[in-house]
Amino acid sequence: MRYLPLTSSDRAAMLETIGVAGVDDLFVDVPAAARLSGPIEGLPPHASEMAVERHMTALAAKNLSAGSVPFFLGAGAYRHHVPASVDHLIQRGEFLTAYTPYQPEIAQGTLQVLFEFQTQVARLFGTDIANASMYDGSTACWEAILMAARITRRGRTVLSGGLHPHYGEVVRTMAKFTQDDIVSLAPELVADPDDAAVITQIDADTSSVVVQYPDVLGRIPDLAAIADAAHAKGALLVVVVTEPVALGMIEAPGVLGADIVVGEGQSLGVGLQFGGPYLGLFGCREKFVRQMPGRLCGQTVDAAGKRGFVLTLSTREQHIRREKATSNICTNSGLCALAFSIHLTLLGGEGVARLAGLNHEKAQMTFDRLARIPGVSLLNAAYFNEATVLLPRDAREVVRDLADRGILGGVSLGRLFPVADGLHNGLLVAVTETTTDDDIEAFAVALEAILAGETA
Repeated sequence: MRYLPLTSSDRAAMLETIGVAGVDDLFVDVPAAARLSGPIEGLPPHASEMAVERHMTALAAKNLSAGSVPFFLGAGAYRHHVPASVDHLIQRGEFLTAYTPYQPEIAQGTLQVLFEFQTQVARLFGTDIANASMYDGSTACWEAILMAARITRRGRTVLSGGLHPHYGEVVRTMAKFTQDDIVSLAPELVADPDDAAVITQIDADTSSVVVQYPDVLGRIPDLAAIADAAHAKGALLVVVVTEPVALGMIEAPGVLGADIVVGEGQSLGVGLQFGGPYLGLFGCREKFVRQMPGRLCGQTVDAAGKRGFVLTLSTREQHIRREKATSNICTNSGLCALAFSIHLTLLGGEGVARLAGLNHEKAQMTFDRLARIPGVSLLNAAYFNEATVLLPRDAREVVRDLADRGILGGVSLGRLFPVADGLHNGLLVAVTETTTDDDIEAFAVALEAILAGETA
């Protein structure tokens, strides 16, 4: 039985107070096609617990998990080996049950972990400072744009064509409510990212330029050149990193002139979970810290002179007047941040560099092997562990055929950019240290057979 604590008169009074005629008026911003007009077709109105369990188990069995077949998916979510000690430590009771510290100084362990996490992210990104995490990379990207607008007092943002399209969609969705002008450049299948096209779009009204590094096609843009052009116009450079392991090999964005660096931390410690959870990373220059969203943990000494930790900055709407809040993000993915920090601690600086080198080596092996297949070529002039392979036919069909053969063989650009012209033959392939030589050969053999018209 449904529990409905409000009476009809209660609901009528609430609707009258907020000035709408009915409950349906509260959902006018949801497209009609996305709203249910009745019960879901094919879904029974009720079933026993055992029947539901059997049904859900059967549905789950249709999934191909990342470790069960040769796996080459990426596009912002990556499969890396996560040491068993990460899961063991984050499940300790004092960590697993810890949430956002509302009485922060009591939770010294949580604050210390977040302080160390911030230090790791700042060093990885090459920024002066980093916050105590955010929801995910895409929302962190939007928060960076808001932050740049507050700093520059401008409302125009340029999105590089190499930005992940899902990040771009989040930005454009949120900008509907702030009236920010978002200039989105179109992606192009060229060997090097078109940095000149980005630079051309920067003008005196631009608050920020958003560039992904490496970009969504696996290419590596010239951040220093874009940073110089942005700063010459008084704009800020926001850099998005969806694969933090890459920073074990390529230069940190902050060193190359980025003012704000955001990213997705999933690939370290968190693992793939059929869609989440994720972890937003956020770093910036120290002079911008007062405009940084989220929370910041700091180190101090107590009355006895002993080392201690405090919540130094927390400018979210639950803690200060809403109109002065820098963000309405109300949590910090604390458990995922802990997993990220533990994994990074286990690796250490040298370990991250070795892991990055192994990823790149495996990627080189893969793309060298795929390039020997008739009709297949590599787009990228440079890459880390992910690149775009050009096929002689629509990559969406090839991906489905590969899946039928038990191989998760990359992400088709037609799926990422369904309405863009000229991209449908592109296949985005990611390779990590978990990829074996047998995986590479199985992928290549299956791809060659599919392109030759052989049936499974």
